[in-house]
Amino acid sequence: MEEIDLVLDMAQDGMERALKHTQIELGKIRAGKASTQMLDGIMIEYYGVMSPISQVSSITTPDARTIAIKPFEKKIINDIERAIINSNVGLNPANDGDLIRLNVPPLTEERRRDLVKRVKVEIEVAKVNIRKVRQESNEDLRKLKNDGVSEDAIKVGEEGVQKITDQFITKIDQMMATKEADIMNV
Repeated sequence: MEEIDLVLDMAQDGMERALKHTQIELGKIRAGKASTQMLDGIMIEYYGVMSPISQVSSITTPDARTIAIKPFEKKIINDIERAIINSNVGLNPANDGDLIRLNVPPLTEERRRDLVKRVKVEIEVAKVNIRKVRQESNEDLRKLKNDGVSEDAIKVGEEGVQKITDQFITKIDQMMATKEADIMNV
């Protein structure tokens, strides 16, 4: 049974990674409110190394519609500004020499619907990834039959994998509902 427990733990870990990835991707989809997560993934060259702007500057949200970026070194402010423009996050940086301000415009109804569609695509990708982990785990369980594990034990393991899968699908659906409500909230 140790082998089955190991497969179940691996399934849990794989689905947890899929869930965390989805949380990160959903954080990048703006909901009309300023969020520092909107800038995740934007990189600049800093001393010859590609670095996220969050590691070379202080990023804050002074109010619900503004993101403020204060670089640790003034000389990289133009690089940060250029990276934001090239990143297609849909925000126009205002550079005053010390600080970059990003004003997050309120969303139109049409834009909100488009963002909800993007969220649904991300949620579907997450569900596919979770189902892929389930499939791989079930295949691993079936391979244990060659190692002398009984069919009943394998069946119990598959039921355990399905139970974990159902829990993660429920979590993903809750994330969808929360994000959709956040986007559609005016």
